[in-house]
Amino acid sequence: MATNTYKIPGRSSRKGFFAMLEKFIKIDEGISEVIHVRFLPQILFIAGLSIIYIGSRHYAEKKIRAIHHLEQQVQDLRADYTTLKADYMLASKQSEVAKKAARLGLKEHDVPPQKVVISR
Repeated sequence: MATNTYKIPGRSSRKGFFAMLEKFIKIDEGISEVIHVRFLPQILFIAGLSIIYIGSRHYAEKKIRAIHHLEQQVQDLRADYTTLKADYMLASKQSEVAKKAARLGLKEHDVPPQKVVISR
């Protein structure tokens, strides 16, 4: 048969974080009717989820701003590329090359090349 044990008044038989929290935090009767300490784990869980939700929202908005900034840079670089390509195409024309060569003292030959025909 089991023996009776004596419990010390004021000591909780529960062990754990929330039992210790209940022992150290003195909650008056008005608050204890509204929020009971046994609901504290659920309240803290919801608060933790809320903090994670807010943090992920801030992280997502930060990433969206970074993506927008990078898209602007890509558009600027694409415009620069188009401008440089057009400048290069203009500079590689035969007339433009002849102008640049004239500055160096070279001139364009006026006589067209002749075709050499070898008969066999």
